[in-house]
Amino acid sequence: MYAAYYMCRYNFRFATPGMQAEFGFTTTQIADMLAIWSLTYGTGQLVNGLLTDKIGGKRSMQIGAFGTIAVNLMMGFLPLMVVGGALAATARVIGAEVDPAFVAIAVIWLINGWFQSFGAPGMVKINAAWFRRTERGTFAGIFGFMIQLGQVASAKLSKAILAGFVIGGLAVAKGEWRWLFIIPPMVTLVVAIFMSWAARQSPDEAGYPGVIEDELDNSAGVTVSLKDSFKTIFTHPLVWFYACAYACTGAVRTSSDQLSILYFQEQLGMNMKSDIPPTVAWTLALMPMAAVLGSLLSGWISDKFFKGHRSPVAMTLYFLEAFVIGFAALLLLKGLVSPTPAGIITGCGILIMISLTANSTHSIVGAAAPMDIGGKKMAGFAAGVIDSFQYYGGAISLIVTGRVLDATKAEHGWLFWYVIMAGFGILGGISMYLVMRKQKRMLSMVGG
Repeated sequence: MYAAYYMCRYNFRFATPGMQAEFGFTTTQIADMLAIWSLTYGTGQLVNGLLTDKIGGKRSMQIGAFGTIAVNLMMGFLPLMVVGGALAATARVIGAEVDPAFVAIAVIWLINGWFQSFGAPGMVKINAAWFRRTERGTFAGIFGFMIQLGQVASAKLSKAILAGFVIGGLAVAKGEWRWLFIIPPMVTLVVAIFMSWAARQSPDEAGYPGVIEDELDNSAGVTVSLKDSFKTIFTHPLVWFYACAYACTGAVRTSSDQLSILYFQEQLGMNMKSDIPPTVAWTLALMPMAAVLGSLLSGWISDKFFKGHRSPVAMTLYFLEAFVIGFAALLLLKGLVSPTPAGIITGCGILIMISLTANSTHSIVGAAAPMDIGGKKMAGFAAGVIDSFQYYGGAISLIVTGRVLDATKAEHGWLFWYVIMAGFGILGGISMYLVMRKQKRMLSMVGG
């Protein structure tokens, strides 16, 4: 189900060249739309993560799924200029001049961000009840695989839609980006119906009582009051360190994912308005494969060699990420990332390596750690708090990157895209070092 959420999320990035061609949006405007989505998603994670601990993970995922389906169809079918014109007229009443198309798309996608934010807390909460601490890192790798499966499916389907097709009486013109918001939610709908019928929130509900023992609270049930969940998680000594680190994951992951299509077009000279070139298609396929490899290995290593502790593995990955992106910036500065055969291969290879490192931390910090902190009853809010910072970090990164690129890319290309992401990698490594130090102090206090 969570993989299918991505069908209604990553379709946006493939629509951005078409939006630019139709409405004349700048890189800053595109980045701002994505940042608005990220801020809404992050805030939704906080609120809806807490609510998930009260209503249960399955119901949370249902609300998010059916909501994002409706909003995507709205984007595909509504006359955006009419909607934007009404919103712009409202803005002028208070003395603000805005672009109607920008306002319409930003507001609709903002609502999508809110519904999407029900998904991760629900998914993490359900699986916290199904796995022991020393299994959760490995599960986080599987979780990472499902996310990448959603991205691959979104990329493949988007390519087919943008290429145009005719099925029976249905004809979709080449480059018609609105169909990116009509067909993918149909896939999500099928999965949502199946999930509603098939999923069970715990082994107890599936007829296997007592199989998994929760190390934090092994009493019956998986829900808890809003007050108890908020108090326990909000005051947990590790949750905010993980959240700060995850903000750095989000800054790199969101920026590299969402701006990659414009990067292919502007830095590598690809035509992304009406089709996806084979080199780009291969890159978009290999990026998830690298992410899956990193997710599985990082989760397995944290389970088997660090007994369920995530911070040593995550710290190493953040610093490795910063090194990789810093080296990429040097290559671009030397003119080795350019619209030439060798430059294109280099630029695509860099994105694959970024995907490997960013998504490795994404899985163990964003999925395994919240389950460790919250257990089966409070993992929803733990995931909401930590995951919200991923999207706050992503929003900050997008807002800064869009403006910096518009100011510098005429002279330096996309150099500062790399520089900004490398900086966040360093900050993530420092944050996880602080987690390790705090954990050692907690253990010494227990020992004393």
